[in-house]
Amino acid sequence: MSDQVTAAYSGSAGLYHAPEAFRAAARIASREAYAEAYARSIEDPEAFWRKQAERLHWFEPFRTVKDVSFDPADVHIRWFEGGRLNACYNCIDRHLDTHPDRVALIFEPDDPTEASRSITYRALAEEVGRFANVLKKHGVKRGDRVTIYLPMIPEA
Repeated sequence: MSDQVTAAYSGSAGLYHAPEAFRAAARIASREAYAEAYARSIEDPEAFWRKQAERLHWFEPFRTVKDVSFDPADVHIRWFEGGRLNACYNCIDRHLDTHPDRVALIFEPDDPTEASRSITYRALAEEVGRFANVLKKHGVKRGDRVTIYLPMIPEA
């Protein structure tokens, strides 16, 4: 356990309190703020999820937030219909211009004898690009589905 985490551990209660700097940077910094956000999500789910979707970059905007039918003749659940986004762009690429050396991923291995790893957006983008080239070399094209089984490692 790191010194920071050990200092935040509250003993027999089994609670870990986040350091103040971490809490200050959180999107939801208190139980009250969480309860308010949750209430908004229940009271008006479409408005709530429309607001959440603003945090992503959409290559094509969506027309409707949610379209749900439980009619036995037409059962469907569709989210952000008509919208187009790219998960890799939203998770990695859009951060490269503004903070490429900020930590994007922290890996804590299951084995306590192994060291933790912090991976920056720049390093992650390089690894993703390298693996994309491996897939291309093996003939994988846009629209293909690829399944890879990996152990609990950052590459997963």
